[in-house]
Amino acid sequence: MDRFQAMTTFVRVVDTGSFSAAARQLNVGQPAVSKTVAALEDRLQVRLLIRSTHGLTPTEAGVRFYERAKAAVAEADEAELAARGAGSGLAGTLRVSAATTFARIHIVPLLPRFLEMHPDLAVDVILDDRVIDLVAEGVDVSLRMGALPDSSAVARKLATGARSVLATPAYLARAGTPTSPAQLAEHQAVVYSQLANSWSFTRAGAQVSVSVSGRVRLSAAEGLRVAVLADMGLTIASDWMFSPELESGAVVRVLEDWSLPRLDLWAVFPSGRMASAKARAFAEFVQVEMNAGQSANEGHSIEA
Repeated sequence: MDRFQAMTTFVRVVDTGSFSAAARQLNVGQPAVSKTVAALEDRLQVRLLIRSTHGLTPTEAGVRFYERAKAAVAEADEAELAARGAGSGLAGTLRVSAATTFARIHIVPLLPRFLEMHPDLAVDVILDDRVIDLVAEGVDVSLRMGALPDSSAVARKLATGARSVLATPAYLARAGTPTSPAQLAEHQAVVYSQLANSWSFTRAGAQVSVSVSGRVRLSAAEGLRVAVLADMGLTIASDWMFSPELESGAVVRVLEDWSLPRLDLWAVFPSGRMASAKARAFAEFVQVEMNAGQSANEGHSIEA
C-alpha cells in the first residue's frame, strides 16, 4: 500500500464526509477509496472511521491520524510547489479563519484583488468569533486580534489599530457628551461581553481606570454594532469595527484627548509545521492593505 496515497485518500474522505465524494474528487471509483481506507485501518490495527446511515465520523484515533496526515499532505504539496518554483503562482485552496465583523468589513472586500493576483488559488473563509483549533479545522492561517493566549503559536503581527469610545451623534445629543473618563459611569454602555468591563485611559502620563456598564450586553461584534447604531448607548471598541461609520460620520469618537490600549492584528499559523507559501502570501497581502499605504516593512512581525 502506498502510504502517502492512503493518507491523501483518508484526508479527502474526512474532508468530504463520504467515500463517494472523495472518489469524485480523486477521480477514482468508490470501491477503491473504501478499499484504501480499509487497508489503512488493517495496517494500523485501529478503527479510523465510524460508518452509519448518517455518514462517516472519525474515531478519536481517526481524528489524531487525520490531523497529522493533513499536515503531511500539505507539506508535501508545498515541497512540490517550491521545487517547481511556483512561488509566484499559488494554487489549491487556502483556508482562512477570521472574526465575522472584521472579515466582513476589512478582509472579504480585499479577496477579489488577492484572487486576481493568484488565479489558480481558491479561498475558503471561516467566519467565527471563536478561537478555533487550526489543525483540527484544517486552517492555513487565522487572523486574530488582541493578546494571543497560546504562546506556542507561530504568529506574525500585521497591524496595530486604535480603540476609542464611540457613539452615534443621536445618542450624544440625547445623553450628553462625556468630557472625562469618570463621566462614562453616567452613561449607558453597550458592552461586548467577550472583553473586560474595566478600561485604562491615559493622558499626559496620567492613568485612569474606569468600569463601564449598561443594560445591553452582547456576545458578538455584529450585535454590538447594531445596538450602537440604534442609539442604545456608547461603547469602547476598536476603530476597525466601526470604520465605515467613522468615515461617514454615523459614529463619532469622544474623549479623543485620552488614549486606550491599542489592538494588535495577528496572522496565526498552525503550530507544529511550517506555514504554507499561500498562507504567508495572504498574511503579507493583508499586512500591506491594513497598513493603508505604509510599507509592509514597517509592520512588526514575530515568530514565537
